[in-house]
Amino acid sequence: MPAPEDDARRAFAETFGGKEPQVAVFAPGRVNLIGEHTDYNGGFVLPMALPLITVIVGSPREDKKICLVTTAEGADEPRTVEFETPSMNTPLTPGVPKWANYVKGVIQHYKAGPIPGFNAVIATSVPLGGGLSSSASLEVATYTFLQQLCQDDGNLVQKALTCQKAEHTFAGVPCGIMDQFISVMGKEGSALLIDCRSLEVKPLPLTDPKLSVLITNSNVRHELTGSEYPTRRRQCEDTAKALGKESLRDASMEDLEAKKDSLSEVCYRRAHHVITEIQRTEKAAEALEKGDYRLFGKLMVESHNSLRDDYEVSCPELDELVSIAVEIPGVYGSRMTGGGFGGCTVTLLETSVAERTKQQIKEKFQGSPSFYITKPSAGSGVLPP
Repeated sequence: MPAPEDDARRAFAETFGGKEPQVAVFAPGRVNLIGEHTDYNGGFVLPMALPLITVIVGSPREDKKICLVTTAEGADEPRTVEFETPSMNTPLTPGVPKWANYVKGVIQHYKAGPIPGFNAVIATSVPLGGGLSSSASLEVATYTFLQQLCQDDGNLVQKALTCQKAEHTFAGVPCGIMDQFISVMGKEGSALLIDCRSLEVKPLPLTDPKLSVLITNSNVRHELTGSEYPTRRRQCEDTAKALGKESLRDASMEDLEAKKDSLSEVCYRRAHHVITEIQRTEKAAEALEKGDYRLFGKLMVESHNSLRDDYEVSCPELDELVSIAVEIPGVYGSRMTGGGFGGCTVTLLETSVAERTKQQIKEKFQGSPSFYITKPSAGSGVLPP
């Protein structure tokens, strides 16, 4: 499979008369080690950026037209779209195809302007719908591309927030800030502990050569624009309100137990996950700093069980992948990662058992998994033209 940059350049030459693109940028996907469904509750998350990236190559054009092409496997049709640059009187609106909405949203909310017309090709190695944040990597790559055409003030937090706003308004997913934040701020060799309320970031080195992160893609697709994700978010907000808190970040288990009788069983369980997951993420960050991988792995498994039982966002395939992985000596822990209902698991293990773990999963898992053994990578950036 060609690298996304080569793929994008080849498609650009084919589509736009053999010309070379003047601009090339990338933004990474991410895997979240622990801290799931806590970001929109103002809690802590612990993701790392991946070497799986979305690349956009392109060139400005003289008129006010934007022509976008995607080569992404699994993107909906049509693969080519054309529209006018937005203005006060004619803002962009979401529509078909869905993949273009992520790009349109960022263009619409980009504050530095006016944006010129341009031709661009998008290629990616981040699997679509795999829980590794293909959408945020596309949004952040789009913003990075626009920065080359029409420079902004370079504020990284604002960049992430604009990309999040695009997902809310054009893709209809009320996501938290984690995915866009790590795609912008990722650091090579470090996972990032992100406080999703203050937006403070603490890099946690993950450079021990004896330690690896294995991502296993179940290749079961999920659609976050269904009712499940917004429903979970609403349940959390309603429960925080019932507890008299601004968000579940401010709630303790004592607060939750005191109000248990007045809450529905579902809302109690949703809040139970979020409150304990925020605590687990803080403990996991401390464990990683101390090199206590056993504790970190134990917390990962607890996180998965809570997502399965209290938050109800796992599925049989993810549960099966986790249970196979944790049986193997040298595996510290494993859990589902991302929004849920399919996608990937993330496993922390000794580098020496990574191949054996892959083999055992292939033999025992009912589906057709794919694997990525990975290290923390850098956030978005510019490639040589």
